[in-house]
Amino acid sequence: MRQRAPATRADAGSASAEFVLVSALLALVFASVVQLGLAMHVRNTVVDSAIAGARIAAAADRSHADGAAHTARLIRAAVSERYARDITVAEASHAGGGIVTVTVRTPVPVLGLLSPAGTWELSGRALAEDPQL
Repeated sequence: MRQRAPATRADAGSASAEFVLVSALLALVFASVVQLGLAMHVRNTVVDSAIAGARIAAAADRSHADGAAHTARLIRAAVSERYARDITVAEASHAGGGIVTVTVRTPVPVLGLLSPAGTWELSGRALAEDPQL
């Protein structure tokens, strides 16, 4: 009796190559989703901090410097020092009342928290209290 040679398949070993290609693509998609989530977290945190700072600055017994300091403190605690460097506070009158605006210019996180270029200008507003009331 004659033994047959084992049949060789043309796609032998392709499962490992497919695994590498698919897993690399999935890792890229996962990293992109995580980075987008991080960028949205930074944006929402900075906006929320600016709103809280505007509320402090709009209080009758507080100053604009208090609002800027509060905004910087919140951003430093939640994200990083470098995101709390450029904070401005302005007040404008509108329809008989004052509106305090806290504006934060912050880098856009592109790779982790690193930001080679680009900035966001995010702001929060609050109605100024009347000191005579």
